[in-house]
Amino acid sequence: MVLMCLTNKVDIPTNKKKLYDMSEENPNKSRLQILTAHFTTHHQKKKPAAMASEKEAALLAVPSDSPTIFDKIINKEIPANIVYEDDKVLAFRDINPQAPVHILLMPKVRDGLTGLSKAEEKHCEILGQLLYTAKLVAKQEGLLENGFRLVINDGPSGCQSVYHLHLHLLGGRQMNWPPG
Repeated sequence: MVLMCLTNKVDIPTNKKKLYDMSEENPNKSRLQILTAHFTTHHQKKKPAAMASEKEAALLAVPSDSPTIFDKIINKEIPANIVYEDDKVLAFRDINPQAPVHILLMPKVRDGLTGLSKAEEKHCEILGQLLYTAKLVAKQEGLLENGFRLVINDGPSGCQSVYHLHLHLLGGRQMNWPPG
């Protein structure tokens, strides 16, 4: 499979076309369309037929400096249910929640920080800011008393589907161990 950037077309193998709702007339679908299925408005009840699993999206994803779906949310080009925003961090509800509370937190500027494995010393401040903001959002969501989980997916085996570092804040239920 070849994927050059978020908006380029993905060459889907014949045996996977049904999974992505492909037709013979339109054999390609952009990765943006697949990922956008994960970030439609929060109040939407019906899930799109093109919804790819996180694992499948992660396997299709390729790191790039091109704008990601998160950049589009940060720039208010795509709507999201934003729960926190300051000059450095944005947090919004995941539209495919894996817990009663599932919020994504990310730096508003990537600065090469596509994943945790790409972190450099210059990123220490924003990494600390993300963790502290996660605590603030957890408090805002009423999660401090019983606890919560933070997850960072990194790379294909870590199930990272968007190459813009982000934290998953999960809470509101008992978590299990081991995860994933």
